[in-house]
Amino acid sequence: MRNPVDVLLVGVGGQGTILASKVLCAAARSAGYDIKMSEIHGMAQRGGSVVTQVRLGEEVHSPLIEGGKADVILAFEQLEALRLLPYLKKGGAIIVNKQTIAPVPVLAGLAEYPDNILEYISNKAPGSLAIDALDKAVECGNAKAANVVLLGAMARSMPIDREIWEQALEKTVPPKFLEVNKKAFAAGYEAE
Repeated sequence: MRNPVDVLLVGVGGQGTILASKVLCAAARSAGYDIKMSEIHGMAQRGGSVVTQVRLGEEVHSPLIEGGKADVILAFEQLEALRLLPYLKKGGAIIVNKQTIAPVPVLAGLAEYPDNILEYISNKAPGSLAIDALDKAVECGNAKAANVVLLGAMARSMPIDREIWEQALEKTVPPKFLEVNKKAFAAGYEAE
């Protein structure tokens, strides 16, 4: 078993960040890891930031990830990826959804949504992966499964077997949404 693996999941309210975190925790627990999780909801019901920190390892003492120490950032929205990029350690991996969601200051005309975020992230974190998770989720049957597409993309690089991830989905996702989420997970897992 490795030293703690630190994963930061970032998005905005309504994108399923918490559900994805719960699936990650269920998979890690089934694989025998000790887990600590912390959630921050910044006006999440009004489109604010949602940040979840998940640490897994043989023995984890704190749920908090220090700046510059995250092994993986799973970002559900581009601007949130940019905002939390300082948490990524050198050589860490960032998986980012290509989707953009304008925050309130942009909607109010008080600020502009930054250009070229994916290019900036790619320069700062070589090997980053940008996925059009929303389109893949729609192809699978439900736009709300974009979170699970991203989770699937992250899962293939984690030290947890695919079957364990799929069992974690079965334990965490309501039965009426399970099939579409299984398809979404596979779409992310097999994404290039």
